Amino acid sequence: MKFYNRTSELKTLREIEKASFDNAQMTMVLGRRRVGKTTLLSAAFKNTPVLYFFIAKKNEVLLCEEFVGQANEKLSVELGTFKTFASLFKALMVQSKAKNFTLIIDEIQEFANANPSVFSDIQNIWDSYKNDSKINLIFCGSIYSMMKKIFENSKEPLFGRITSKIIVKPFSIGAIKQVIKDFNPKFTNEDLLAFYTLTGATAKYVEQCALNKAFSKNKILDMVFKENSFFFEEGRAVLIEEFGKDYGNYFSILSLIAASKNDRSDIENALQMQVGGYLDRLEKDYGLIKRNKPFGAKKGSKLNKYIIEDNFLNFWFRFIYKYRSAVEIGNVDYVRAAVERDYYAYSGQILEKYFRTALAETKKFSSIGAYWDRKGEKEINIIAANELEKRIVFYEVKRNPSKINIELLKQKSVDIVKQYPDFKIEYKKLSLEDM
Repeated sequence: MKFYNRTSELKTLREIEKASFDNAQMTMVLGRRRVGKTTLLSAAFKNTPVLYFFIAKKNEVLLCEEFVGQANEKLSVELGTFKTFASLFKALMVQSKAKNFTLIIDEIQEFANANPSVFSDIQNIWDSYKNDSKINLIFCGSIYSMMKKIFENSKEPLFGRITSKIIVKPFSIGAIKQVIKDFNPKFTNEDLLAFYTLTGATAKYVEQCALNKAFSKNKILDMVFKENSFFFEEGRAVLIEEFGKDYGNYFSILSLIAASKNDRSDIENALQMQVGGYLDRLEKDYGLIKRNKPFGAKKGSKLNKYIIEDNFLNFWFRFIYKYRSAVEIGNVDYVRAAVERDYYAYSGQILEKYFRTALAETKKFSSIGAYWDRKGEKEINIIAANELEKRIVFYEVKRNPSKINIELLKQKSVDIVKQYPDFKIEYKKLSLEDM
């Protein structure tokens, strides 16, 4: 599959590479597994030798043996033999005084298990040699909580050392439309919605669709629910290391949120336990959920709704994890039937997210949100405001445009409109036809 999107990330990485010609650079590249970090980094650097060290789960001596061979070849040197990563890193920092090169250390957080003291060693060596160095040092990781701890916790040795930070996110709406157009020129908007619903524009899942030539709704579902599907264990594979032994509670909470039990009280009633700490960690440490407030809500409002940010994980918890007993006995047809039964309503919710994302990408609004009242009687799918232009647009989103009622939307927005007497107010429809 060809390289899509990432124009701004490539530009930033190449600017960092250029800066390393004169001064040492330390960059943290953070992104969830499957989002395409390694592919991005492999395409980014054109003007320097590139060393790529992947921190696999194996003995440190064996890692050093593997890494030094690559360094000798790429830098045309003989560095010698090393038994610790710290000694190898020091040798590379010495080399970087005379030679500019890029060093990518992927899954750096794995050292927390193999040799946690390595972070202090890196800090000491970096501080000692950086002023004379011309290294472009990239630390890349996918365990969100660990990367934030290593580089952003004030008690950790590498705190305050990074010179740049890049968060790799899923593809843009424009990019996924280009992907599906390239592979299925006759795609329908139903196909596009199914593609977005499953992949969430995450690179690995987009790639799986390409490998399976799955770019229509039916072919996408065929791919997901085929025998020994890649997707059955994917949610567990992506998250189990993040959560460790406490994964059961986190999985239960995520499963409830995916099933639209997205208020804290609903979750606590279902699980019969306090979940405040879990929700905070899922939001702030793991970056998996987002806490939404109604548009215009005052600070401290408790009218919160939680959503899972990643479309695939939302799908996985809503259907595959929920019906895991059927998956485990091989009855995937049962799970697919559940998806087909609920697909219309479920994909309608994802359609709202699609349009919120698309509107955000236009850069025309200062805030985008939804609205609901305490009684659940008034709900507005999307409200987009431009404070500078004093303009607010209310959107009603439905799969079927014939079911959109603008007059009802106006009635539901009355209380909000009163709060913005100087603003121009607009009402618009968004449906499957507008994708």
